[in-house]
Amino acid sequence: MKKVLALLPVLLIYAVCMPAYADDAPAKSGAPELPVPQETRSVTQHSIVINGQTIKYSATAGNLVIRNDQGDALGSFFYVAYTQDGVRDMSRRPVTFLFNGGPGSSSIWLHMGSFGPVRVDTANTKATPPPPYRLVSNQHSLLDKSDLVFIDAIGTGFSRIVGKGMPKDFYGTDPDIASFGKFIQRYVTLNNRWQSPKFLLGESYGTTRAAGLVDWLQGKGMAFNGVILQSSWLNGFVDFPGPPFSLDLPYELYLPTMAASAWYHHKLPQQPTDLTVFLQQARQFALGDYARALDQGDNLSAADTQAIAEKLHAFTGLPVRYILDAKLRITPDRFEKDLLRGDQRTMGRLDARFLGIDHDAAGETPDYDPSGTAIGPAYTAAFHWYLANDLKYKTDLEYKVENYHEVGRDWDNGQRIGGQKYPLMDVEENLRQAMTENPHLKVFSANGYFDFATPFFETEYDLDHMGLDASLKKNISYGYYQSGHMIYLNVQALAEYKTDVAKFYDSAARE
Repeated sequence: MKKVLALLPVLLIYAVCMPAYADDAPAKSGAPELPVPQETRSVTQHSIVINGQTIKYSATAGNLVIRNDQGDALGSFFYVAYTQDGVRDMSRRPVTFLFNGGPGSSSIWLHMGSFGPVRVDTANTKATPPPPYRLVSNQHSLLDKSDLVFIDAIGTGFSRIVGKGMPKDFYGTDPDIASFGKFIQRYVTLNNRWQSPKFLLGESYGTTRAAGLVDWLQGKGMAFNGVILQSSWLNGFVDFPGPPFSLDLPYELYLPTMAASAWYHHKLPQQPTDLTVFLQQARQFALGDYARALDQGDNLSAADTQAIAEKLHAFTGLPVRYILDAKLRITPDRFEKDLLRGDQRTMGRLDARFLGIDHDAAGETPDYDPSGTAIGPAYTAAFHWYLANDLKYKTDLEYKVENYHEVGRDWDNGQRIGGQKYPLMDVEENLRQAMTENPHLKVFSANGYFDFATPFFETEYDLDHMGLDASLKKNISYGYYQSGHMIYLNVQALAEYKTDVAKFYDSAARE
């Protein structure tokens, strides 16, 4: 497979919710081999009702060991698979592989929030109260459409480097893709799923992985029916690279998310009634008059600067004076701090609907991300209870919900900033090649309007700039939801998301 391009650093998507851990240190060069665990699994039987249909299914929690070409064990992947019982012809039953990103995040968020059969109930737009937490049967699960396999990346969850494995075998864009590819190959072989329709669903950096992974697997002879990209990050070249924020394009691509968030919080000078129409106007302004103004840099006249500042005020709700002081360039973290400054509140980065309280209102950027801290403990505690009581899975390992310290420290294709190493990549070409070589491959892009981690307009821009042949553009479809990065935190948005994805499966897996 082609080498994924290393381009520009970005902030880790999920470094917000939980503490990092650094136990179970991986082997270093010249160190003794790490123990190789046995492959074990716990299988339990359950049922769920979706749209009036009772589905009996098996839940399998276990680990699979992947090896190098010489047969040496390198890593042990933890997974939880949900498979419908009583299926006579598995070649007609789709299977979907799901994962979160980070890098350094387990897949607990997708697993317990989106399309699994059980969902943790959290407070929408507010911090979820302390335990006990509530687990509910997920009527929006995808089990009526597909078997589901949730995978934890090496270094997260119960997934570990083992045997002769080393960080370089997993902690980087290319080795991460290859390791997931080997896991999926092994799972498909052991479970006789080579003939089944196949899908990938990635969230956040998981979309980076999914775009590269579908290319990697198809290069190994495993064609896919569809890829679902939720809250995408596909090309660091069009995102903020870090100070001094000298590129114009990121300001343009974040503007519609700012407009959506100002609309949600009723901070616009004139509140539009139709969000969709308003955001289309924001898109046109962003790549039209705004882009032309920024292109001129310091040569923009005072009159034109004033005119653009007033238009930005109309789209963002920020004071004209503040916009002028910022030289027409508003970074996301400044916007999250300033829009609600007069209310002594900040907005979430992952989801601008969530409100935070800073130490004071005079700072430049928020002290923390309230959309991350609001749900982390609920997901962690509920999952641990579910694992022990419903899935009957026992292990002495610590479940690493997030492990940015170890994974971020050793991640390659990156630049060290503030003690962390951040991923650099562009997987647009991987996705273009996968769609070109398999012209039946469908892609669904799911986007939250209030997501400042992976703004929807940037995703549109990325997918429109792959160089995809015109005959294949119909294979990309989009969904937009009044939620944030984790679309499923708004249950109404989750319901709409499930409806859209169900239609996508019907199209992509059609006989």
